[in-house]
Parts: sequence; structure tokens; C-alpha cells
Amino acid sequence: MYLGKVIGTVWATQKHHALVGEKLQLVQPIDTDGNLVGKPIVAVDAVGAGAGETVMYVTSSEAAVPIKVRKKLKLVPIDATLVGIVESISVYARSKTSGSEKI
Repeated sequence: MYLGKVIGTVWATQKHHALVGEKLQLVQPIDTDGNLVGKPIVAVDAVGAGAGETVMYVTSSEAAVPIKVRKKLKLVPIDATLVGIVESISVYARSKTSGSEKI
């Protein structure tokens, strides 16, 4: 699972039948500090995310699962799917002397 920020919406008038009715979002991958990581990707929105929201997304074969289950299909051509909207991120680091420490 990865983190990203929704930076736009992709409109496609022609697409695979499995994607009809699905919202396509343009997502910029980020790290836990909100820094940009790599190039933007297109992801199917399974959670109703909006512009500017921080999201969780999955890639590879796992990306097709939410849509396959909902639409009861065997084949869905999806490389990335939004699976969560992030409310907050807390990162903890392990210190050698004092145990866990919030950073």
C-alpha cells in the first residue's frame, strides 16, 4: 500500500467496459512527510476521494480486487486503485536509548 495526493481527475470517453462508471483520479505518490515521490499515476477511485486529499492506494493485481468484487467480473484492467482516505499520519522512530519516540 502506498500514499498519494489526489491532484486531478482523468476523463475518458472511451474505456474498457469494466471501468464504465468508475472515477479515475490523477495521484501524485508521496512519502510519510508529504514529499513528492516519482511521477503521477492514474488510479480508479474506490473510496470517493476528492482533489487535494491524501489517499492510500494499491497497485499490481491487488488493484483490481475492489472493482472485481463489486462488479462480479473476472478480468479488470487496473494497475492502481484508491482504497482509503488518510485523515492523519503519525510516524514513530525507534531510539537506541529511550524506546519509541514520536517525530
